[in-house]
Amino acid sequence: MARGRLNSSNKAEAELPKAKLNKETLRKVSRLMAYLKPYRGMFIAALLFLFLSSLVGLAFPLLIKSLIDTAQGRHTFGLLPATIGGIFLFSIAILLGQAFVSFFRILWFVNVAERSLADIRRDTYFKLITLPMNFFSNRRVGELNSRISADLSQIQDTLTTTIAELIRQSLLFVGGLALMATISVYLAGAMLILVPPLIVVAIIFGRFIRKISRQAQDKLAESNTVIEETLQGIAIVKAFVNEAYEAARYGGNVRDVANIAIKGAKYRGMFVSFIVLCLFGAMVALVAYACVLVSHHKLEVSGLVTFAFYAMYVGSAMGSFPDLYANVQKAVGASERVLEILDEKGEEISISETNNAINQRIGGALTFSNVGFAYPSRPEITVLDNVSFEAATGQRVAIVGPSGSGKSTMAALILQFYHPQSGTITFDGIPSNEYSLTDIRNQVAIVPQDVMLFGGSILENIAYGKLTANKEDIIQAAQRANAHEFVMSFPEGYDTIVGERGVKLSGGQRQRIAIARALLKNPSILILDEATSSLDSESERLVQEALEELMKNRTSIIIAHRLSTIREADKIIVLEKGRIIESGSHDELITNEQGLYRYLSTLQFEGVN
Repeated sequence: MARGRLNSSNKAEAELPKAKLNKETLRKVSRLMAYLKPYRGMFIAALLFLFLSSLVGLAFPLLIKSLIDTAQGRHTFGLLPATIGGIFLFSIAILLGQAFVSFFRILWFVNVAERSLADIRRDTYFKLITLPMNFFSNRRVGELNSRISADLSQIQDTLTTTIAELIRQSLLFVGGLALMATISVYLAGAMLILVPPLIVVAIIFGRFIRKISRQAQDKLAESNTVIEETLQGIAIVKAFVNEAYEAARYGGNVRDVANIAIKGAKYRGMFVSFIVLCLFGAMVALVAYACVLVSHHKLEVSGLVTFAFYAMYVGSAMGSFPDLYANVQKAVGASERVLEILDEKGEEISISETNNAINQRIGGALTFSNVGFAYPSRPEITVLDNVSFEAATGQRVAIVGPSGSGKSTMAALILQFYHPQSGTITFDGIPSNEYSLTDIRNQVAIVPQDVMLFGGSILENIAYGKLTANKEDIIQAAQRANAHEFVMSFPEGYDTIVGERGVKLSGGQRQRIAIARALLKNPSILILDEATSSLDSESERLVQEALEELMKNRTSIIIAHRLSTIREADKIIVLEKGRIIESGSHDELITNEQGLYRYLSTLQFEGVN
């Protein structure tokens, strides 16, 4: 399985998907060109300088011809000086001008491309983080990250290099052909007959060899994965005496690598032979034909030299077109995938910090009225069926039930990650759709079972609950969450780096950081989603004390498996298969001998004993 994932990743990096170029795809991609508008003056100037640079490039062989003609006592270009020294100095001046033009052409193209790409990256990222949760539930993080990294990098390469090079090579190709025809129609015709078919064959051959090389790289990556898996699980390998199996597995892979490499070497040898025999042979044939034309006075020596320069221009342009076209195809494909994100309908969340203030206060009263819900990705499965309950301001309401009964879904609905297909959710008697998402989420906090910490410091992770908080407020929140003591036990204190996803902290420490973060946010409604289910007894005691502090004077929705943690709840709701089957206090529910709550409580009590 791991090998499959690694191979897929390598292939994705090696070859981005290409899109067919047609009116529809070009129309879509043209939307991204709108990002060039703010920089269109610089872009037009860069195109102008590109055109001038290409013209100077085409003039260079004519300067060489003029030098040769002048050396033979002929003056072919009236606009140029009549001496070798004069032509040389004129050439140096032209080259200095081209150097100047080329510098600013590259600088301006890159400037336009980088600035416009920065705008595209910003808008794509902003769109991503404002998309609804359903979008993320149907896609992998790696795929979305690829949209911003690999796809936009491909667009970046195209804007900074490919487009400019495609225009430049096209000018050199067309201009070179035209000037070759003015020098010798016969020689130009012979070259067009001989060279293009050979270049096409060489390109096809080259692609085939690159494909074999990628196969060898993939197989080598697979063999390296065998080494990594074996060494990481060496204890398991030895415990099951599977050294011989792993050795055979690795040996088979490296043999395959060798066989593919040898196959590639054979085709590379054939390719080199083809280049030597056919392409170079064609060049020799053209030179021989040119010599015949010179001997028959149909072509001058200076014309032959000039023709050779233009032939190199044309040949180089022809050889570059396939790769440039392939890069454009990749960029179009990448653009389509980026546009898919930009076209998604996002949530009504502002990305401006100045628009993040609370405009409509929530006191804490929460009501579910006949709520029915199914996840958009699985519409055929009803998760909540006609659920109704009330939580008064400051009340503690616990939700219990077997796994898959819909408890965490209710938390997601309160946070407006999803919206019910039927029924209403109200805050203080006002339907949720009459509040902005910013107002709701600013006043609802969640402490989940699996706490997600960012890779920065403890201070930064607590401050995430309220970005405007000062250090004194953060320390006070940590003290109330029973976190200050363990934080100060670290040498760096609040500046301690927690590592990716908080791996440097224990489960209980992460939970207390999350509680401090929620305390700093000071929400009107608090959701505790299995907040102590995976902790040892001492950590659970510390976290439970912090939770008691957190739940003071605010509406609390407690989702729990451990029924011992919710006995003091004002109301307990029992869910089964998305329906509320019981509701009441602990004392009321425990007396119902046929009730699910009593059954679950008995199971847990017997499990403890």
